[in-house]
Amino acid sequence: MTAVTAAASATGEEPRLVRVRLDLAYDGTDFRGWAAQPGLSTVQGTLEDALETILRRPVRTVVAGRTDAGVHAAHQVVHLDLTETEWEGLVRGRAGLEPGETLVRRLHGVLRRASDALVIRSAVRAPEGFDARFSALWRSYRYRISDRPDTRDPLRRRDTYWHREPLDEARMQAEARSVVGLHDFLSYCRPRPEGTTIRELQAFTVERGSDGVLECRLRADAFCHHMVRALVAAAVAVGEGRQEPGWMAERLQAQVRDSLSRLAPPHALVLDHVEYPDDGSLASRAEGTRARRDAAQIDRDA
Repeated sequence: MTAVTAAASATGEEPRLVRVRLDLAYDGTDFRGWAAQPGLSTVQGTLEDALETILRRPVRTVVAGRTDAGVHAAHQVVHLDLTETEWEGLVRGRAGLEPGETLVRRLHGVLRRASDALVIRSAVRAPEGFDARFSALWRSYRYRISDRPDTRDPLRRRDTYWHREPLDEARMQAEARSVVGLHDFLSYCRPRPEGTTIRELQAFTVERGSDGVLECRLRADAFCHHMVRALVAAAVAVGEGRQEPGWMAERLQAQVRDSLSRLAPPHALVLDHVEYPDDGSLASRAEGTRARRDAAQIDRDA
């Protein structure tokens, strides 16, 4: 019996819950992605094991955006629900500390024994209506590509793709612009049975930084499975001359997955940021996002 069900049994009423927001970062190199999988090291599994150690019961987390195996996060957001008693009990015997501050300290203590690749930035009591997944306005990713030997930094090899041939960033930028907007990204996604591939790609840029490394930046209301890596791989195909200009838009309209559907390597991809509306708009944003996803799925199935 969990603390939640025990509290309900004792009082005959549902316990008052506290929604907690966690902001975290991780090096995804040694994780098999976000989602918990039996017998595999994942970010969610590692985090939930640490929470269970502290709270002495299983704790379910909801993430802003699931990441693939090997993908990193500079800013990831999750939420979890605790009882009021559990939340306040975090500071028992720790005068002068807030529950969120205490939770971060205790999580770090447990995680040091499990993985130093996962860091909890903050833990706070979330505003009313907050949902880490459905309240989000947008997510942004970045992808680093070194296409010349003189730009290859061995200290950044875990988050940079070393491409063997020079790339034409102007062609890649033109291709990136051609797929921005609200579209069905089936050609660039691996569909999930319960999901839709309709997304609003709000921005996609390709620029060479002062260090000579190409950086792709993408922002969308949400990304479907493998979408970012598929878009980057397609832009690279045009940038290296393997495909002609206009190919990405043609693929988008064709809505086809075949042998030309490729993925960029995961290790150069970083979840960069998750943005939320003001506190008063969190609940309505979550409700609206769920409604749009449901409607899009119905239209696709029709």
